[in-house]
Amino acid sequence: MILKREVRRAQKALWIWVITLGGMSFLIMSVYPQFAENQEQLKDLMALYPEAMLKAFNIDALGFDTPLGFYAIEGYLFVTLFGSIYAAMMAGGIIVKEESEKTVEFLLAKPVSRGRVIAEKAGAVLLNLLLFNGVLTAVNYAAFRYAGEDSLDMSVFAMISLAPFLLHLTFGAIAFMISSVVRKSRTATSLSLAVVLLAYFLNIVQSIAERFSGLKYATPFHYVDSAYIIEHAAIRPLYGSLMAALIISCTLIAYIVYKRKDLAA
Repeated sequence: MILKREVRRAQKALWIWVITLGGMSFLIMSVYPQFAENQEQLKDLMALYPEAMLKAFNIDALGFDTPLGFYAIEGYLFVTLFGSIYAAMMAGGIIVKEESEKTVEFLLAKPVSRGRVIAEKAGAVLLNLLLFNGVLTAVNYAAFRYAGEDSLDMSVFAMISLAPFLLHLTFGAIAFMISSVVRKSRTATSLSLAVVLLAYFLNIVQSIAERFSGLKYATPFHYVDSAYIIEHAAIRPLYGSLMAALIISCTLIAYIVYKRKDLAA
């Protein structure tokens, strides 16, 4: 009951985000043939860019000479960053809104335990993110075909599609935990967005300044580095484990906190 209600309530926002990000990805890939025809001019242009900028966006490691490299530089940023923002906004309000909207008393009057409430809301976050990433993956595949890429490495494409889903799930779990702790929807959303933006900022800093390379462990954006994924068709086992640990631990914390929380009706 709760799961179906949450998934249904999230549909409007989900499809707005899917259409927006999917459209941007498709548009980006649609111009790849023009880039491919002007590689020499593009290389001359890239030579004018600061080295720090080339490192920050993996341009130095990937280049624009392959469709996957072009997507990883141009489209992957939108999917990872804005997809994480969507995940944070969606998961950040899914628990606390019952208190903010004064519906928690009605919800808990039903023959359901708090454990079931938290489990079904977590399931709704998972299903929404599965649908979100599934549709984006289909759109991106169509975009590669439209761009004339007939020899797409499916193992690399699969990983470059799986990585954002794991990233979104990671930020979704963090936001889910925040939503269980605070009492105001606005606070939960603000904190969740702050986490995403701070993590992105730390990723940029560690990528352009070697002395800050240790920050890479503090930002999930580095865990899904596009250059490594395209080169190895895999996510580093350490980073995959860190994301899994964050997802599981944040969900468990949300469960424990919500079970013990003195809810404001």
